[in-house]
Amino acid sequence: MLVLGLDTCLATCSVAVLDGARVCALASEAMARGHQERLAPMAREVMAQAGREFAALDRIGVTVGPGSFTGLRVGIAFAKGLALALDRPAAGVGTLEAMAADLEGLVFPVIDARRGQLYLQAFEDGRALMAPDALSAGDAAARIAELSQGRAFTLAGSGAPLLAGLSSAARVLDAQGADARAVARLAAARAPAPLRPLYLRAPDARLPA
Repeated sequence: MLVLGLDTCLATCSVAVLDGARVCALASEAMARGHQERLAPMAREVMAQAGREFAALDRIGVTVGPGSFTGLRVGIAFAKGLALALDRPAAGVGTLEAMAADLEGLVFPVIDARRGQLYLQAFEDGRALMAPDALSAGDAAARIAELSQGRAFTLAGSGAPLLAGLSSAARVLDAQGADARAVARLAAARAPAPLRPLYLRAPDARLPA
């Protein structure tokens, strides 16, 4: 199965093409803004590197959140448009799930959501132990303590350094985004479904009164 994986939810723009388990091409750039302008050219570049036409794709996978409101909408809109144009199925992948996909043992992917909040989920060897949640740092620390029960664990993501002091047994990985290769692998393993953004809180922007 030839799958295009996309991630624009956080501070990177990442695109990968996988043919089964083989990575055909990958590109990833750090960026706080500009995903909308960069995503389509990056997808074209990655498909060219893979030596494949878009028409050869069997599926499109994209992160659907949590993450920045603008970023996740950019990725979903592009994936929807491409799926429609190619008449191919698309599958959404949680950002936190993708961040934990290549990590073994007890893993807490955590995103700094600003405004005193963290986006947190827990996995053990790829199995979700809780749904994604928006928590204060204190509540996130309590949730991690409850689930880890003194065991070693990995913190991964932009929020990981904020919780690094929880345990001397914690491994900290300060990842700024999801890996599009993991997005493609996860998308290939699940049934396609309508793409819907995962919002864990209301948007920061407000309409003028």
